[in-house]
Amino acid sequence: MKLQAERASGSNAIQRHSVEGVVVDGQTYTNSVIVPWQGAVHAWRPQDFQSLTEGDFEKLLEERPELVIFGSGQRLRFPSPSLLRSLLSAHIGVETMDTAAACRTHNVLLAEGRCVVAALLFESVALR
Repeated sequence: MKLQAERASGSNAIQRHSVEGVVVDGQTYTNSVIVPWQGAVHAWRPQDFQSLTEGDFEKLLEERPELVIFGSGQRLRFPSPSLLRSLLSAHIGVETMDTAAACRTHNVLLAEGRCVVAALLFESVALR
């Protein structure tokens, strides 16, 4: 008997992650990225935690998630609640964790069939 989670058609499981980026469906992303449960993976504007804006989180509404997993970089940092206003007003849950934990959590929720979006912050090497 083979025990292996089935990958839903069109789902964006994160295959690998490191401090330098993620691999989704064989494609490597080394800058901040939005990984929806299905559809296109795409770049996310913020280059560092300090540059996060309410508009960055508002952009996640386009994905129509039930839950957003925010990966705050190499360490756990919580964004100001005012930045999350648009998501909270739309009754979309937001969980914050370091980016490695966010990648793992995204995959678990994806395997459960959840409509989850991972918003992953990868700060540029010059800022580390």
